[in-house]
Amino acid sequence: MKTFVYTLLALLAFAGNSILCRVALGNDLIDPASFTAIRLLSGVVVLVVILQLANWRQVNSTDEEKLRSSRHSTAGFKSYHPQAISKGSWKAALMLFIYAITFSYAYTSLDTGTGALILFGTVQMTMIVVDAMSGQKLHFAEWFGVMIAFAGFVYLVMPGASAPSISGFVLMAASGVAWGLYTLEGKRSREPISDTSFNFIRTLPLVFILSMATISFSTITPTGVLLAIISGGLASAVGYVIWYTALAGLSGIQAGVVQLLVPVIAAVGGVIFADEVFTLRLAISSLVILSGIMTVLLGKYYFNKR
Repeated sequence: MKTFVYTLLALLAFAGNSILCRVALGNDLIDPASFTAIRLLSGVVVLVVILQLANWRQVNSTDEEKLRSSRHSTAGFKSYHPQAISKGSWKAALMLFIYAITFSYAYTSLDTGTGALILFGTVQMTMIVVDAMSGQKLHFAEWFGVMIAFAGFVYLVMPGASAPSISGFVLMAASGVAWGLYTLEGKRSREPISDTSFNFIRTLPLVFILSMATISFSTITPTGVLLAIISGGLASAVGYVIWYTALAGLSGIQAGVVQLLVPVIAAVGGVIFADEVFTLRLAISSLVILSGIMTVLLGKYYFNKR
C-alpha cells in the first residue's frame, strides 16, 4: 500500500507538470523562458531544503547509534561527520536544462495530453535506442514493439485538422530525448536525492544566461509565477523524491509500465483544467504508442528471465 500511494503521487506529479505548464503558457500567463527559470529555481530551493533535512536526519541517526555504543566505552562520544556526498554532473545538468526549456516552449503549441504522450513515448524510445547502441541485443518482441510505437508517432503527426504542431512535436521530442538521457545518468546514481539537488543547482548558470537573453521578451503575471513555482517546487522537486522512494518497491518492468499512465492522466487533466478536447487521433495514437512501448518492456522482461 505504501508503494502504491507513493507511485500514484509521483505519477500525479509528473502529469501535473504538463498540466501546470500548459495552463500557464496556453493562457499567456507567463512566457516559456520565465516559466523554465522560475521552475528550476523553485526546484533548487526545495531540493536544497530536502537535502539538508536528509543530511540532518542521517547525522542524528548515526550520532544516536554511536551514543548507544559508547555508553560503556571510556573513549567517549565523538560527533559524526558525514562523508562527502555525490554532487551530480554537468552533463546531467545540461540534459535537465534542455529538457525543461524545450518542454516549456513545446507547450505553447501542444495540448496537454499530446505533449505528455510525445514526451514519455520519446523518453522510453530513447532509452531503448541507447540500450541497443550499447550492444544490448533486442529480441523480436522488442523490435516489434518499437515498430508499433513508431507507427503511432507517424499517425499522430499525419496531416489533418487534429494533427499537433510540427514545431511543438520536434521540441517535445527533443525534451523527451534529453529526459531519457538524464534518466540513464540517474540510473548510475547511488545518492539520487543528492545528485538531483546538485544537478538542479548546476543549471543556475544556464538559467541566468537564459533570463538575460530573454528578459526583454518576458511576460509575467502573478498566476503564471505561482504555477511555475508549484511546477518546480512541488511537481518536480518533491515529485522526484517521491518517485525515488516508490522505486524501492517497484521492479524495473513495473516502473516502466506505470509511467505509461502519465499521458492518460495528463490528457484527463487537460480536459478538466485547460478545456481541451480528447480527440480520436490522440486516443488512437496513445493506444498504439503505449501498446508498442509496453510490448518492448514486457518482451525485455520475458527474455531476460529465460
